[in-house]
Amino acid sequence: MGSSSSSAENPEYQEGENTDLNGKDPKPGDLIEIFRVGYKHWAVYIGSGYVVHFVVNGLCCSSSRVPVPGEMGVVMKEKLQEVLKGDRWRINNYLDRTYKPEQIYAIVKQASGFIGARLPYNLVSFNCEHFANELRYGKRTSRQVIHAGVGVGGTMAGLVILAGTVVGALLGLGRN
Repeated sequence: MGSSSSSAENPEYQEGENTDLNGKDPKPGDLIEIFRVGYKHWAVYIGSGYVVHFVVNGLCCSSSRVPVPGEMGVVMKEKLQEVLKGDRWRINNYLDRTYKPEQIYAIVKQASGFIGARLPYNLVSFNCEHFANELRYGKRTSRQVIHAGVGVGGTMAGLVILAGTVVGALLGLGRN
């Protein structure tokens, strides 16, 4: 890698074109967190303005459709700017203090090796954040799922109690 600049490797790439909301330029191996409406999309920066990310039928950028269990996803290499679609983003290697990141060349090589691969998508156990973290840290984890699980757990408990109350009321009405 040495001191060669990204613009020398890719004449279409312009330094500073990919600056996150904190004013930082990503480096190969960095995790990119993209703020979508209702969720966050994750990608791995591989250099020269490109990211590798895991999407369901090319619909990473749409929050209007929730993937169905067992649906296949695909790993894509795209320009960061195309993936962003105008959304805010930041470099977020949030697990660096918890896990030792893989070597940069290993992250980029592994990410590149997945391009075009079709993998089973699962919102809870293998989504875009799981994919990105597995590449950087060798660990499949998703903070979104963990945080959503806490909220969903409370919501689910409330729904079960509500459903039980409604069913009980209906059964009681049927006895009269």
